[in-house]
Amino acid sequence: QLFSDDVLRVPTGSLYPALQRLLRKGLIVAEWRKTENNRRARYYRLASKGRRQLESEVESWARTSVAVNRVLEASL
Repeated sequence: QLFSDDVLRVPTGSLYPALQRLLRKGLIVAEWRKTENNRRARYYRLASKGRRQLESEVESWARTSVAVNRVLEASL
């Protein structure tokens, strides 16, 4: 939310199922660690496969957004 100025929001209850799907696909890895408050928490990071997928998705989004912007500019 901080990066998108609250334009993009993740509804409550959506994040954990999404993380579980990413884990099952091997796109992220998780590990249990202690927090600063000495509580157990699960930490997630991109796996190599996930980084490659992210790069592919970013490239695809860049092409799509350029095309959409061209269409919008042509209609002004």
